[in-house]
Amino acid sequence: MSETKPSGPRPGFVVFRQVGDDMWQLVAEVPRQAGLPARRARAQAIHDATDGRATPDQSYAAVLRSEWRIALDY
Repeated sequence: MSETKPSGPRPGFVVFRQVGDDMWQLVAEVPRQAGLPARRARAQAIHDATDGRATPDQSYAAVLRSEWRIALDY
């Protein structure tokens, strides 16, 4: 008999694009791609959220979904 892990919400990122000095716009919420190191997973999340249209002259932020929800508690 094999053990099964309880399935909970999958890890993911909330992706934002900077639209002003201190203004950020929500772009999308995307799942975290398993097997990637943290920095690469964030870059992949931005790529996925923008359908590959992010350019170097734009600023994006990928925040872990769990951290985003914790931050909203305070």
